[in-house]
Amino acid sequence: MFEHEQQAIEAKIRQFCAEQGLPEVPITWTGIPFSGEWGISTSFFQLAAAEAKSGKKVIVPQRAAELAELLGQALGSPVGFERVEAVKGYLNLYFPSGEYSQRVISTVFEQGSGFGRSPRRGERVMVEFSQPNTHKAFHVGHLRSAILGDVLCRLYDFSGYDVVRANYPGDIGLHVIKWLWNYMKYHRGDQPPAHGRTRWMGDLYSEATKRLEENPELESEVRAVYARWDQGDPEVAALWEETRQWSLDGFNEMYDVLGIPFDRYYFNSMAEAPGKVLVNELIERGLATDERPDGPVFIKIDEVMGNKEEKYRVLVILRSDGTALYATEDLALAGIKFSDFPDLVKCLYIVDVRQSLHFQQVFKVLELAGRPYAKKLQHVPYELVSLPGNVAMSSREGTVVLLEDLIREATSRAMEIVEAKNPELPTGTKAEIARAVAIGGIKYPMLTRDNTKIVTFDWQSAMDINGQAAPYIQYAHVRASSILRKANIPIPPEAPVTFELTKAEVTLVDLIARLAGEVQKAAAEHRPLLIANLAFDLAQAFNDFYNQCPVLQAEEPVRAFRLRLVAATRQAISNSLALLGITAPQAM
Repeated sequence: MFEHEQQAIEAKIRQFCAEQGLPEVPITWTGIPFSGEWGISTSFFQLAAAEAKSGKKVIVPQRAAELAELLGQALGSPVGFERVEAVKGYLNLYFPSGEYSQRVISTVFEQGSGFGRSPRRGERVMVEFSQPNTHKAFHVGHLRSAILGDVLCRLYDFSGYDVVRANYPGDIGLHVIKWLWNYMKYHRGDQPPAHGRTRWMGDLYSEATKRLEENPELESEVRAVYARWDQGDPEVAALWEETRQWSLDGFNEMYDVLGIPFDRYYFNSMAEAPGKVLVNELIERGLATDERPDGPVFIKIDEVMGNKEEKYRVLVILRSDGTALYATEDLALAGIKFSDFPDLVKCLYIVDVRQSLHFQQVFKVLELAGRPYAKKLQHVPYELVSLPGNVAMSSREGTVVLLEDLIREATSRAMEIVEAKNPELPTGTKAEIARAVAIGGIKYPMLTRDNTKIVTFDWQSAMDINGQAAPYIQYAHVRASSILRKANIPIPPEAPVTFELTKAEVTLVDLIARLAGEVQKAAAEHRPLLIANLAFDLAQAFNDFYNQCPVLQAEEPVRAFRLRLVAATRQAISNSLALLGITAPQAM
């Protein structure tokens, strides 16, 4: 926002160095930690060190301090800055608070929904997430990967990357074969219901598991169906394709409700054959040990690497009967991805923390196999979601909390909030707002904890209109919208700030100004938590401002400035919520 002024300072520093015969070194700036005013700082330690290397007898810390003092005197009172100070080898330049605030606000208005967005980098990233198993229910256990992956995609996009959103459903394996066996034997010809198809699919899977537990002798029939699948039996293959689509249609209904899109679907069935080809290559190259038919194919990774201590252990990459494992398919999947998108600079796997060793092994095997993309693969682990009372979820036993039930309950609770706040709204509008509040209430708890910490979902905190929850942030957006509607005038134009800003105003401006930096940091560190916290801090600071600083009743020019600040805050909250995949409603 002060690029022109900053460039002018840099030119003066270079001129000073040239006049003094000083070495030329890069000038780097950092923001001064906010403590009531804003500023930038540059260090002269590198310049002092360059002098020392050139042969001058200088003590670097003392010389850095001296250079900072000399530059401070030479600059005087530069245009665009309120004051300059030299502190222990650093030159600090502070902006006028009023002008800085207006520039932040004006930048928000200029960029709108793009405020906080970085220029395009021309680099592509793939984020693979969600990965539900077909022929099972879509339950709460699937939520965190779906929500975390979606937000990371949004953050990478806002950080300037081109993003490929990939899903990798488990569409074949013993769980699918069990389902197909149960359907062929007991439900042939049945069709899933128009609504609740994932529930129906999950019920049939639980039923299959129960039948097999009660009648173990039926396992031979399941193995026979698996053999038919492995041999490409047309009947089994056709039924598998049809029923897989039933699952995918049900998943897409859930993704639509959550507002989570995908660009590319991969399936473990498509990676099975190329995975076996890769296994054969690893055997031929002496990297893998083949003990079939008495044992599996495996790689002693540490032994191959010559490690004295066990770190990567042993990775089994094919069963003794020649059937594929997750490792078989994951080894091939990476190659498929980079074949589809050769320009990927990074490929993320959003998979729970229990698979950390698995991905370390897979990535290392690909590296040992000489795959150039191995270093571009990264696992982003997350902990699981638990429910009050330590409810354990198992698709096999049917003891799952279905996502559709969670959404229905959240919507019901959100409707109570809307009814209490705005009972006069039309029924359709209330339903739309309740859905937005419900989805926000579900998503936010998944994002306000570090990825590697367990999320315990609790209704009271998730739907809290007065605490650190999405409804609280959404209501701050609504309150800002209400102020602007009551003003009933266009947003006032930018004007010089000739009055002293309150602490509440300064704090609010500072939080708005942080958005772009926090987006970059959140993307780089894979921590949506940073944006979740910023959104809450913005809402909290706005409520403090609302309670301390009259807007509509203020005298000019304070009134005009505060209206602009309200509008800028509303946009910053909206952008922050959008990055979290949460709707910012106009009313509640």
